[in-house]
Amino acid sequence: MGGTFAPLKGGGAAVALDEVEISILRSLAVQLLELIGPGEPEPAADADPLAALFAEGPSEPPSDPALARLFPDAYGGPSAEDRGADPAELKARSAEFRRFTETDLRSRKREDALAVVRSLDGLTPAGDGGAVLELTGELPLRWLGALNDLRLTIGARLEITEDDESAALLRLPDEDPRKPMVMAYLWLGGLQETLIETL
Repeated sequence: MGGTFAPLKGGGAAVALDEVEISILRSLAVQLLELIGPGEPEPAADADPLAALFAEGPSEPPSDPALARLFPDAYGGPSAEDRGADPAELKARSAEFRRFTETDLRSRKREDALAVVRSLDGLTPAGDGGAVLELTGELPLRWLGALNDLRLTIGARLEITEDDESAALLRLPDEDPRKPMVMAYLWLGGLQETLIETL
């Protein structure tokens, strides 16, 4: 896996992907969609448009470690407690913040992952099964968001907390069941980095 993004004339980015890379990216994006969960039902035609602005979401953090990485607490953490902050107050602030932001954040993450799937589904394969993916308009930012979410999810599953740990995981023997996920994590990081550099 070696595709890297390059700039397009007039703006945007392009990357050549082989058939396997397309399949892996699509599969990971679909799994991310399943993890995030279904979207909110469409409001009725006569629904109050302001009601959606004040709709409340969950107040408790997710129990799944991958979802907890995608939807972290807004307040708290070791540094806040080290500064003498009251843990109960931090928890209450985080719950309040989560109630009014998580639903929108889930929607954005879902739209980013859907953009990846739709982009890949719209590719016209060449004779070898590969294709060149061109991202213009809002698609580069959608892809950046989805690539970041995929890396956070895989990193949580691999229990990666520091970049140094991913280098240690790279030295895993080939028969280790985590090895394919480590390779995907590093490859997605390369794609993300080259897309950022391109933009």
